[in-house]
Amino acid sequence: MSPWTKIADGVIVVVRLTPRGGRDAFDGIESLADGQSVLKARVRAVASEGQANAALIKLLARELGVAPRDVALVSGAGARIKRLKVTGETSALGIALEKLAAIG
Repeated sequence: MSPWTKIADGVIVVVRLTPRGGRDAFDGIESLADGQSVLKARVRAVASEGQANAALIKLLARELGVAPRDVALVSGAGARIKRLKVTGETSALGIALEKLAAIG
């Protein structure tokens, strides 16, 4: 089971974010205790005033080759597990996510 779901105008990505992680990077896929798969991410920014969320949006946009305005936080603003919507061509985003997931 992958941590992203294709939708009509893009994908929904489930991410487990670690703020103050030392670097801005993705660390592959992880299965949580409840069986849900998440894309692991870390950012240097602190989890204060939305800084870590903004850093995650920029990181995901850069890695997928889309503009930051095409990435939106759907849920989880104050939690470690976040759902983000990435607007764009669905199959191209799926391929980019597969490559990104293989890094970790």
